[in-house]
Amino acid sequence: MSPHPDLTALLGSRLCHDLIGPIGAIGNGVELLALTQGAPSEEIALIAQSVATLNARIRFFRVAFGIARAGQSLSRTEIQSILADLHPHGRLVVDWASPADLPREEVKAAFLALLCAETLMRSAGQIRALRDEVGWSFTLTSPRLRDDPRLRTLLLSPAAAIDPPLDASEVHFPLAASAIAALGRRPELEDLPAALRFSF
Repeated sequence: MSPHPDLTALLGSRLCHDLIGPIGAIGNGVELLALTQGAPSEEIALIAQSVATLNARIRFFRVAFGIARAGQSLSRTEIQSILADLHPHGRLVVDWASPADLPREEVKAAFLALLCAETLMRSAGQIRALRDEVGWSFTLTSPRLRDDPRLRTLLLSPAAAIDPPLDASEVHFPLAASAIAALGRRPELEDLPAALRFSF
């Protein structure tokens, strides 16, 4: 066991753990309001959808930024339930295909890769996330993909000097690279017609 714990991941786990309870309480309150009012109003429906999205986002962040210990696993059903509420308006569709159960370390790397994919898509589109016998691949299809050499460098060469310095909105790129390296794999990017494929 490493004498130096991953404090960043521990912080991520702590924050998500402390937030998920109050969010659940808000969701329960909204359900009670809907029951007492009969047919739910547009306002209550909007709050309920926002709470569901926020809950999914926190669950997603807990995996992506939290601690992933050896021996922990996540089921495909649980992963798909998180992803189902992540983009409720359909601007971005994530098509997830994987074995029934996956090591949490792999899902952590995959979720960080999904965050990178979101950043590289300027508009609506689809992300095909596939785990097969070769490894992971993420195919991004969108009419507007971001061609940003700096972000690609962050993903493929996290130790490289970056100018300007890293921004908070880009922190998932070197974290994804580190998570992939921890699996003993190397990331690759491939430009396709109207698409981009990221694999490791």
